[in-house]
Amino acid sequence: MTTPLADPSPNPHRLGVHLVAGGATVAVFAAHATAVDLCLFEDNGTTETSIALHGPRNGIWHAFVPGLRAGQHYGFRANGPWLPKQGHRYNPAKLLLDPYGRGIEGTMGSMAEPASRALLSSRDATDSAPLMPRSVITEKPSGPWQTPHPRVPWTDTVLYEAHVKGFTKTMPGVPDELRGTYAGLAHPASIDYLTKLGITAVELLPIHAYAPEPHLEHAGLSAYWGYSTLGFFAPHAPYATEAARTAGAQAVQDEFCGMVDLLHQGGLEVILDVVYNHTAEGSSSDRALSWKGLDNRAYYRSQPHAPQHYDDTTGTGNTLDFSHPIVVKMALDSLRYWATEMHIDGFRFDLAATLGRTMQGFSSHHPFLVGLTTDPVLGGLKLIAEPWDLGLGGWQVGNFPQPMSEWNDRFRDYTRSFWLQWGAAAPGARHHPTAPELATRIAGSSDLFGHSEPYGMRGPIASVNFVTAHDGFTAADLTAYNGKHNEANGEDNRDGTDNNRSFNHGVEGPTDDPEILHARHRSIRNLLGTLLISAGTPMLLGGDEFGRSQGGNNNTYCQDNEISWFDWNQDPWQVSLRESIAELIRLRRENRVLRPGRFYDGVEEDPKHELFRADSAWFRADGEHEDDDWWEDPETRVVQFMRSLSQENEADALVVINGANEAVDVTVPEDKGAPWHLAWDSAWGSVAERRDAAVLPGATETMEALSLRVYLTHPTA
Repeated sequence: MTTPLADPSPNPHRLGVHLVAGGATVAVFAAHATAVDLCLFEDNGTTETSIALHGPRNGIWHAFVPGLRAGQHYGFRANGPWLPKQGHRYNPAKLLLDPYGRGIEGTMGSMAEPASRALLSSRDATDSAPLMPRSVITEKPSGPWQTPHPRVPWTDTVLYEAHVKGFTKTMPGVPDELRGTYAGLAHPASIDYLTKLGITAVELLPIHAYAPEPHLEHAGLSAYWGYSTLGFFAPHAPYATEAARTAGAQAVQDEFCGMVDLLHQGGLEVILDVVYNHTAEGSSSDRALSWKGLDNRAYYRSQPHAPQHYDDTTGTGNTLDFSHPIVVKMALDSLRYWATEMHIDGFRFDLAATLGRTMQGFSSHHPFLVGLTTDPVLGGLKLIAEPWDLGLGGWQVGNFPQPMSEWNDRFRDYTRSFWLQWGAAAPGARHHPTAPELATRIAGSSDLFGHSEPYGMRGPIASVNFVTAHDGFTAADLTAYNGKHNEANGEDNRDGTDNNRSFNHGVEGPTDDPEILHARHRSIRNLLGTLLISAGTPMLLGGDEFGRSQGGNNNTYCQDNEISWFDWNQDPWQVSLRESIAELIRLRRENRVLRPGRFYDGVEEDPKHELFRADSAWFRADGEHEDDDWWEDPETRVVQFMRSLSQENEADALVVINGANEAVDVTVPEDKGAPWHLAWDSAWGSVAERRDAAVLPGATETMEALSLRVYLTHPTA
């Protein structure tokens, strides 16, 4: 049933549905449509009432609808031309979600079912409403979430990448009904674990409402990671408790906000992994769920001379068109919503090169990036780019504007190769990073992030250092598998990267050989130790701190099961590893020299000041200053890196790396500075092995093969 036109909206440019006195304003962008109806659903979604909207005004259809309240289920239907060759795919038989909807209830019909053809973007007149979830009107969160943002400085930040469900699905101390939920992540057992480890910010895999990719439904698998967005304003309902889901979209929203508030009370920031580069609608002829049916030509990036075909730079079938103002507006509006009403502390942008693409290619001055970094609300948050996509010129590491930080894949690759693929340690290895390559990463990657006017304004904190992430091997699997084992994904092991730079230490997969296990565990400590002593912002993949394995699967995007969930039943070596990593995070937190906020100057020692130590200096194994021949020698495997703040009551640091396959005698650089104390050694199986004895400058110490040490001038306890 269709009712007459509602009253015009007093604010037609405020997109979405917003409650006001006496009803709600409604506005949706559909510039090429000839008519748009608001569809209201009652009686468990079976009775539909349609209200014609006014417009288009600057491409926006709008109305004030009296009597609308929170909890109302709704959607849109759009009339317009069916001209795929011109990029238009209008079909009023397709019920469409609100791109600005704050809540989504219901599930989408499985694409594995014959009836699912009604969801496809086609001229088929079959009503898709029975197969579609509904947008839901919600109020602003009304709970007592008043805790201030922790606002942890970048220099003090330690990121922890985790999945809402996988982190607590089997966590001891979390009640069964809360496991795998927003409330479970905010449970005291979870917060206590993270804070004792030394984490300052959780970076959550996507929590925007998402839908499974069709090929996964056909294979009986799940869209576990969530990189298939269905709504940019609604939290993913399945991550809420059963009680909240039963109560509806408002309760899901409130539970999410409650999680954020409790994490803030624990001193933890919340950073969301957000996917604005593509949507769940797939290719041009795939599902019509929202944007495609409202204005396909405006929302999606198409090939310049063939609008019927998408220009896909994401590998997902579609790419949102950030050269169009409405897409830029939608992303910025979404970010402000999560920042202001849901109290989020920052965002990690998936395939962020797409967000800076004009029709001529990537630009660091793209309107979206300028708007993001200069916005009075968003510009002060933690903004992290995954600085690449799959399109031409897609690798853009170091090219995002300040104050953004970026994932540093050079750090990941060189660290892995140095420790795992050197000579005989990894037969057939193709990557042999030299000492200068690793040294540049340890010192903050100024070659990537230092170019600005004036030099170095972004500083090393712009480099988000990581060795592992959700996409790839865990640290434990890097040391246990030479190749990926993704058979469970149903793609004949073709999916996932082959650029793992891993080494199984002699046996593929699990083993009881004590020598191999000893070497693997030391390699994990080397990898994570390098991460945590390097200049920059460290990101720890959740579970690496205790050697979590995924059985060699380096692409668990579809594994919502024990392959991906954290296994909290830990062997003694895993407990020791966690304690070792927690100790290194503590050392980083308590010694400012290990977390610099600016690039090193490398000032030479001042002969007028006997105790002066440069802010950074590199030395050979014999304790002598580095020289060009040493730097350029590909066989150089022993590196000493001295750091100093040259300030009273601040420790100096000496990082010593033995990347050789045998024990090496290393002479500590001789100067008149304070004695050194060995604070951390990757050769220790447990921090209990530490013995605090002073090491004088000029002394010679024997280092175990393939090990890393951290010396400080202050006692560690």
